[in-house]
Amino acid sequence: MSATTDSKTSNARWVQLLLGVIAMMAISSPQYVWTLFVKSFQSTTGATLPAIQITFSLLIVLQTWLSPAQGWLIDRFGPRLLIAVGTVLSGLGWVLSAYATSLTALYATYGLFCGIGTGIVYIGIVGLMVRWFPDRRGFATGMVAAGYGFGAILTTFPIDAMLKSSTYQATLITFGIILGAVGFLAALGLRNPKPGETAAAATSIKVATTAVDYAPKQMLRTPIFWLMFVMMTMMSTGGLMVISQFANFTKDFGVANVMVWGFAALPLALTIDRITNGLTRPFFGWVSDRIGRENTMGLAFIFEGVAIALMVAFRDNTLAFVLLSGVVFFGWGEIFSLFPSTLTDTFGTKNATTNYGFLYMAQGVGSVLGGPVAAMIRESTGSWMPVFSLIIVMDVLTGLLALFVLKPWRAQWFGLAVGGTPVAAPAE
Repeated sequence: MSATTDSKTSNARWVQLLLGVIAMMAISSPQYVWTLFVKSFQSTTGATLPAIQITFSLLIVLQTWLSPAQGWLIDRFGPRLLIAVGTVLSGLGWVLSAYATSLTALYATYGLFCGIGTGIVYIGIVGLMVRWFPDRRGFATGMVAAGYGFGAILTTFPIDAMLKSSTYQATLITFGIILGAVGFLAALGLRNPKPGETAAAATSIKVATTAVDYAPKQMLRTPIFWLMFVMMTMMSTGGLMVISQFANFTKDFGVANVMVWGFAALPLALTIDRITNGLTRPFFGWVSDRIGRENTMGLAFIFEGVAIALMVAFRDNTLAFVLLSGVVFFGWGEIFSLFPSTLTDTFGTKNATTNYGFLYMAQGVGSVLGGPVAAMIRESTGSWMPVFSLIIVMDVLTGLLALFVLKPWRAQWFGLAVGGTPVAAPAE
C-alpha cells in the first residue's frame, strides 16, 4: 500500500472516530442525567423510588438485551441508516416522556424509546471502531465510549439550570430535540471500511488477536465468553448503582446541596464524574493495547473497589466526597473499552458488532441489580452501606478473575488449533 493510500486511510478512520464520538455524546444524557429527573417523575406519577428506578433499568435492559439483534441488523445493512434512526429514537424518548403522567407512560417513553435508540447507536459505533482500528482497538473503543461518558458534561449544568428556572417537561423537550438532531447529523457520515482500507493498520497489532472469525453461536459455547459476561455484569452493577442512585445517596449523606467552590455538590460531582468517566476509557484502552487486556482489567477493577471504599469512608467531608466520586468513575468507565476490545481480540472482527451485542447484555443485568434491587436493599436495611459493601467485593473479585482466570484461559485459547490453523498469534 502506498504512502498516499496510507494517508487517505488514516484520515478516513480518524474522521469516522470523530463522528462516532459526536453521535455517542448525543445519546449519553438519558442514562447519565437520569438522576436529575427522578424526583420530578416521582412527583408527577406519585410512584415510589424503586418503581421509578425501573425506568432506568428498562432503559439499560432494552439498550443492552436487544443489542445482539441490533448488531446483526447493523452487520447486515450497514451503520449509517440504523445509527441515524437510533439517535432520533433517543431524542424522541425524552420529548415524549415530558408528557408522561403515569408509570406505564414513563416506561413506554423514557425507557422504551431511549433504550432502543441508545442501544442501536452504542453497539453500532463500537462495532464500527473495532473494524476501523485493528491496531488500536482499546484506544478507539475507549474514545467512542468516552464520548458516551463525556456527553453529559455538556448537558449536566445546563439541564440542572433549566430545571431550576423552568419545568422539567420543557427541559426534556428542549434537550431531546437538540440532542436528537446533533446525533442524526453525525450518523449520516458513518460507514464501514472498504476492503483493504485497514490492511496497513492490521500489520502493527501489538496484542494477541484471533486469526479466526467466530459466529455468535460458536462464541456462546465457550467458557471464556461466559466468564467475561459474569465479569462485566459485576462491574456494571457497581457503576450503574452509583449513576442511578447518586442523587439519592448524596442527599441521604447530607452533602447534595452543600456548596463546594461556589457550586452545589451534586451537580459539581456529576460533572467531575462525567470527565473522569470519559477520560478513563481511552486511557485504560491505550494502556491495554500495550500491557495486555487482563493486566489492565486487574489494575483498574481493584482500583475501583478501593476508590468506592474511600468515597464511603469520607462521606462526611463534602469536598473529599465530590473528588473521590470522580476517582470512582475513573475506575469504572474503562469497562466499555476493555471488554469490547478483549472480545474482538478473542473472537474476530467479522461478527464483532453482533458478538459484542451478546456481551453488552451484561450491562442490562447490572442495571437491574444496581437500580431497583439496590434501591430495595436500601429501603429494607435503611442504609446504603450494605449496597456499597457488596459492590466493593464484586469489584475486587472481578479484578482477581481477570488476572488469575481470564488471563490463563485466553493464553490457552490462543495456543489452540482449529483444523491445524492457529486460533491466534501475536503479530510480530
